[in-house]
Amino acid sequence: MTDTIQLNLARRGDRGVIVRVGAHCHHDEHAVELERRLLELGFVEGARVELLHEGLFGRDPMAMKIDDMRVALRRHEAASLSLRLDCATAA
Repeated sequence: MTDTIQLNLARRGDRGVIVRVGAHCHHDEHAVELERRLLELGFVEGARVELLHEGLFGRDPMAMKIDDMRVALRRHEAASLSLRLDCATAA
């Protein structure tokens, strides 16, 4: 069984694979721009992600490893990404 969650709901130590980028709501200019920026940063379908750190206040921002680089995102940005958790972290 695999769990798919929005990346903003992940907890420190969670690992998985990106299965969806963006809300695919192309009439919202802000959503299209955010999706483009995430893709440019390497948040593409199939990329491996591990949540490394969460901020002290409101758990924001989130620091994560995406493939071989480190990136920080705000939680509202991470909500645009869907992650299929690895079995080891989903249990």
